[in-house]
Amino acid sequence: MTRDDRAAAAGADSDPHERVPDGRLHGDLPVTDAAAAAEHVPDDAAMLVSGFGSVGYPKAVPRALADAAHAGRDLSLSVVSGGSVGGDIDEALVEADAVARRYPFQAREAVNAAINDGRVAFADRHISSLGDDVRFGGLVDTDDSVAVIEAVAVGPDWLVPSTSIGLTHAFVEAADAVIVEVNADQPLALSAFHDVCRSGTPPERDPVPLSAPDERVGGPRIGFDAGKLRAVVETTGRDAPYEFRDPTDVDLRIADHLGDFLEREVRRSRLFEESLRVQFGVGSLGNALMGALGDADLGDRDLIYYGEVLQDGLLDLLDAGALRSASATSLALSTEGQRRLFEDAERYAESVVLRPGDVSNAPALVDRFGVVAVNSAVEVDLYGHVNSTCLGGSRMVGGVGGSGDFTRNAPLSVVALGSTAAGGDVSTVVPKASHVDHTEHDVDAVITEYGVADLRGTSPRERARRLVDCAHPDYRGDLRAYLDRAGEGGGHEPVDLDTAFDWTDRA
Repeated sequence: MTRDDRAAAAGADSDPHERVPDGRLHGDLPVTDAAAAAEHVPDDAAMLVSGFGSVGYPKAVPRALADAAHAGRDLSLSVVSGGSVGGDIDEALVEADAVARRYPFQAREAVNAAINDGRVAFADRHISSLGDDVRFGGLVDTDDSVAVIEAVAVGPDWLVPSTSIGLTHAFVEAADAVIVEVNADQPLALSAFHDVCRSGTPPERDPVPLSAPDERVGGPRIGFDAGKLRAVVETTGRDAPYEFRDPTDVDLRIADHLGDFLEREVRRSRLFEESLRVQFGVGSLGNALMGALGDADLGDRDLIYYGEVLQDGLLDLLDAGALRSASATSLALSTEGQRRLFEDAERYAESVVLRPGDVSNAPALVDRFGVVAVNSAVEVDLYGHVNSTCLGGSRMVGGVGGSGDFTRNAPLSVVALGSTAAGGDVSTVVPKASHVDHTEHDVDAVITEYGVADLRGTSPRERARRLVDCAHPDYRGDLRAYLDRAGEGGGHEPVDLDTAFDWTDRA
């Protein structure tokens, strides 16, 4: 099967060899301003927006909707994005009281506060299934729905996404109407990164025809029914850059343990005879952990990234010649990272590919490529259950994102986190997780700055002892005392609920 045949099998919207024509606007288009475009969004619409990793999201139309709400328009929107987006949506619209519902992930203080106060209804979803949830009516009512998408180029029935793809392809398919923001500050060269392919409809859905993480089977365009296009808005303005803090001493110690652990794994497992395929969760810790791979002794094995987001740490590995390729759905970069990539897009596009979120996170591909998943968490309990989303079991932090897609389906799943939070006042290793996103059955190892708890093949009591050894020394005595009390009651996973709930209260 040729690459073109594979593209057809994957439902690609454009030829994999296709070059996007020069220019941003092509054909007879309904060009207007943001305020006029916002009038095409019904007051209680499901608004499906591009964006993932806080990049590639529409900016002008959401701001126009917020202005209209402040001026008296009664908006009650259900906002769905592929991942986190910028303040034009999750701050301006929320502060204008224009958002009734939000799915499936968010990372801004304004919307987070509204969710925890009950002013915005929120539901968490796995990224790999989000496109289907929207396309087939399992999440929102798509009658009178509008997809608002940022692009670098647009035609009457196609668009080229900007700095993320996410679930844009599913959104324009499901929506009744499409509004496209063409952002002149996002370089046209971004089209070189995009590999758009779409899955069919069950039960006739074919496997995604990727045989290697760096293979391309699609092209740069996302197609849609020309009758849906309501407005095209010419905009400017870069994404709000990702802000990565400098690695802390705790980050660096976790990174050292991760590097040592992976060095042992590549020596002992046939899974990594030729290459090591990895995924990291988005954020400062994940970005810092990428550096561990640059220092790790992997022999002559290739290092390959297959995950959701390309962060600055991966650019460093590419520039150092330590990373063969990177596949993601979003360019979640700092200001400096954006500058590096945009100024040398042609070179980076030889090694970097962006895919739709239901491909980057596809369980079958995570399994097919044998990806090592490395994600962080709020807390982990003594039996290996992991809480990624809710402080004290109640207050939503951001969402599960794609961590479940990778943690459950990877042949080796790692959870990495500092041993304490809140300035050392809270242990992140706890007797019983106050909320569970990933169960003991899906987590293979937990890494803190105090070491690695390899949980594979262990009984619950054995897991507990290994996890206590990775807890902060200030809390190990209390955790061991808890295990002694819980063990008096017997059981496969001994638990003392009174004490466990007391720990939750302290968090």
